[in-house]
Amino acid sequence: MRIGYLECFSGISGDMLLGALVDAGVPFSVLEDTAASLNIGVRLEQRKAMRGGIAGTKVDVIEPGAAASASHQHQHPHTHEHKHEPHAHTHEPEPHSHEHKHEPHTHDHEHRSLSKILSIIAAAPLSDRVKAQASKAFQVLGEAEAGIHSIPVEKVHFHEVGAVDTIVDIVCSAAGIEWLKVDRWLASPLNVGSGTVKCAHGTLPVPAPATLALIGDAPVYSSGTPMERVTPTGAALLRMLDVHYGPLPAMRVEKSGYGAGGRDIPGEPNLVRLLVGESTAAALSESGAEPIAIIEAVIDDSTPQVIAYVSELLLESGAWDVYRTSVQMKKGRTGVELKVLCDPSLAPALREIVLRETTSIGLHWRIENKKALDREFFEVSTRWGKACIKIARWPSGAIANIAPEYEDCRAIAHENKVPLKEVMQDALHAFAHAYKEKH
Repeated sequence: MRIGYLECFSGISGDMLLGALVDAGVPFSVLEDTAASLNIGVRLEQRKAMRGGIAGTKVDVIEPGAAASASHQHQHPHTHEHKHEPHAHTHEPEPHSHEHKHEPHTHDHEHRSLSKILSIIAAAPLSDRVKAQASKAFQVLGEAEAGIHSIPVEKVHFHEVGAVDTIVDIVCSAAGIEWLKVDRWLASPLNVGSGTVKCAHGTLPVPAPATLALIGDAPVYSSGTPMERVTPTGAALLRMLDVHYGPLPAMRVEKSGYGAGGRDIPGEPNLVRLLVGESTAAALSESGAEPIAIIEAVIDDSTPQVIAYVSELLLESGAWDVYRTSVQMKKGRTGVELKVLCDPSLAPALREIVLRETTSIGLHWRIENKKALDREFFEVSTRWGKACIKIARWPSGAIANIAPEYEDCRAIAHENKVPLKEVMQDALHAFAHAYKEKH
């Protein structure tokens, strides 16, 4: 399995991720061609930048009329450590600024709706995957802002988000990520920073409301000089990648890169580090890096039929397993504990199903580590038809367990009007015979 691991010890923003991608080996021409394909009149520049004594790559979006990157930094200073980042508004334009601002930003940004931004992406001659991922990033960003302001998403008019540099950040990140051909993305806990940020809606604490909505239940902390370290664009890109959070997994690192933020802080490397390499499923499980979300609710005022229906709905929606356990509650009440196991990325959607479909008015959840043995399937021929046997193996390769696939055996039993137990026994006998001949 090819994995990418983002170490967000100083947060993450759109330009930081672009720099890390280039530093890790993504050809700069991939990003240049992607920016040109958007047909919005911008170009990219790359340069080496020192951050806390460590060299990283800085990628700048140069708008029409801007000078080279060195002078661009003075003529058009970014408004915080990483770069001028998103903030949505729902009324007439107001001045927008962040802490650590040195002088007004001079770009005249157009106010764009989500549909306008998506149409720019759709019209570009890019792969379907790049378009889908970039559109997803803007969709979740728009939904976060709409939720904050309690309005429909199309009523949100983006100004900084609609600026060409942010569109380029997201679309070019999607193109660079496609070039890396990573199967799974993981990240460290997020250093979100601290302090406050000034915007059109007043002075707000870091992380900004949109960032907080986007990072959801990801593990976060604050360290270092007060500043905004995870930006809304950075958080949207993490959501785009369906990132899993946890420690560095067992992997063979093939590529690494550092993406530089906009500000050099003495003694603090304002960077995001990207590691890309190969890892097997066994290595991931042995390292304990496979996260699992556990959602629990105790219900005492619902019917068994409703609980059964909700369990089926949760499984159809991607839950790995659903448990129902009878429990004795306070005041002698009998209830049912509903426990859902799932991929952490599905936890928000499955929590919503539990609250929407049951009478529960509350639940709790947690992220734990999941360790799973390697599994493979072996097809056998029973007297009535073919069925699969699931084989679990220890890391050494030795068989730990074998079991007939229930659904295969159930279909055979139903079609041939024979007892299920006979089909399962016959499948095991067939496997023993076939495996012995093969080995």
